[in-house]
Amino acid sequence: MSACNFNIPFSGSPEEIFQKAKKSVESQGGTFNGDTSGGSFELSIFGNAIIGGYTVSGNELNVVIEEKPFLVPCSAIESFLKKQLG
Repeated sequence: MSACNFNIPFSGSPEEIFQKAKKSVESQGGTFNGDTSGGSFELSIFGNAIIGGYTVSGNELNVVIEEKPFLVPCSAIESFLKKQLG
């Protein structure tokens, strides 16, 4: 069972959203693996891992967070990603 599951609509091409997502994760010291159709990522926040995956369907990024710090709500992760990818 996943910790979080949400969709982020985007404009532009899947390549653009892929590059933004990759840059966002890597700028936080994380790892990002995948392509314009799907993949996975992992980063650490406050010494705890955030691990998840994504798929792209049309102009929507579907994000599944498998593991996250207990004190970090899904809404905070979703808000951060929308800000970074918007």
